[in-house]
Amino acid sequence: MVVLHGAEVTVPGRLPGSNVALARVLKRARHVIAAGGYPAAEARRVAGRDLDVTVIPPGVDTQRFVPLDDAARRVTRQTVFTTHTPVPAGHDAFPFHLVEQHLANCWGSLGEHRDAFLALGDYDNGNGNGRQFNMTALAMRSAASINAVSELHGTVTREMWASMWPALAEPERPVGFITNGVHVPTWVAADMAELFARYLGRDWMAHHDEPALWEQVLAIPDEELWAVRRGLRAYLFNFVRERARDRWAVERVPTPRVVAAGTLLDPDALTIGFARRFAGYKRSELIFSDPERLGRILNAVERPVQIIFAGKAHPADDIGKHHLQRVYRRALDPAFAGRVAFVDDYDLHVAHFLVQGCDVWLNNPRKPLEASGTSGMKAALNGVPHLSIGDGWWAEGYTGNNGWLIEATADPNDHAAQDWADAQALYTLLEQHVVPTFYERDANGIPRRWVDIVRQSIMTVLPRFGTRRMVKEYVRRMYLPAVTGRPSR
Repeated sequence: MVVLHGAEVTVPGRLPGSNVALARVLKRARHVIAAGGYPAAEARRVAGRDLDVTVIPPGVDTQRFVPLDDAARRVTRQTVFTTHTPVPAGHDAFPFHLVEQHLANCWGSLGEHRDAFLALGDYDNGNGNGRQFNMTALAMRSAASINAVSELHGTVTREMWASMWPALAEPERPVGFITNGVHVPTWVAADMAELFARYLGRDWMAHHDEPALWEQVLAIPDEELWAVRRGLRAYLFNFVRERARDRWAVERVPTPRVVAAGTLLDPDALTIGFARRFAGYKRSELIFSDPERLGRILNAVERPVQIIFAGKAHPADDIGKHHLQRVYRRALDPAFAGRVAFVDDYDLHVAHFLVQGCDVWLNNPRKPLEASGTSGMKAALNGVPHLSIGDGWWAEGYTGNNGWLIEATADPNDHAAQDWADAQALYTLLEQHVVPTFYERDANGIPRRWVDIVRQSIMTVLPRFGTRRMVKEYVRRMYLPAVTGRPSR
């Protein structure tokens, strides 16, 4: 290999004999790294033959260049790759000619090295486009360790990418998992944090990933825990009402939109929250599958239920936009008597009120397309029990007494049948378990069984599904082994 900094091909004309010496070196060179296009062209001219040349910008430290095989080993040894979705659209793939077009200036005429690099991304994902340069395949082949973002997602990933390791059985494929978590200091409500401080100690935040600490939640009186939950619900309804008032007074929105914004919500009714990015697989409209049955649940005189929706669709996701529009039309529908609301302009500020103030958090993705999900974690640590399909983090988070699991039997390849079965299971849970438990009160007006679920939600979710635990796992199991070369303990 010969490295040309530039001066070697511009000075020779002024130094007798140097041009001859350079030509002799270049004629024997197998590969040349040239600092700029002019030195590359001159190298070929002086050598009198077509050289394999890599062109780099002038000023780059050429001492750092090593053969491709060595470089690949170094990169792999210290690379950790986290895959975040089983949704095919989340794994970018490009035609090979497009990759070559954009990387041509990087590899020049690398020959077999070019082929070796393209092979790292070579993959057919079965979408009908044939073999393409797949960015996830590139990352997997270039990493020392790979992880998914929940236990179930790990299983799905090993099955999804089985052709990467054709000789290995599913459990042996090198994809582990580290379940996502949320930043507890950001998402826990101030009133809830103060309650924890009184019963767990003022330093609880420094130890919040220690499960044993949360046994002390059992000492919090039902009356105090319920009082905090009621207070957080009051904050939410005040926020929704004032936001609708602003829309009416400042933007002069028509009356139906004021109603859809939540002005008719009952501050004492069981309130279900659904707030996240609108995407097809998240099935935001599932609860409307049987409008008549849902209407009976929402409009029950003695035990009313209401739903608050919020969220946005990706600007390029037309399907997600259509789901959002249809949900908003449900909020405008008088058949639901103002018990379906849509809070627009969704952002982190809105999210805080919703995950802290709702009574139940609904999540019904199409299994197994939810890699992890985190909104339910944010709600659960504030004592908002999760009502969800057993996908993502809830597949390992559900204990039987900290929320509810939506389970239905149908052909998973028949989406219409699966949607209907899941919707019926959801209605049954609401009718037979969620609603009765919420409205069952003792002589003091305390829903004791409900408070027990709230307590279990906090105890089981907060220490296990926070970023403190998550980052520790990444450091111990992924990052330190990559840096030290020693396996994790």
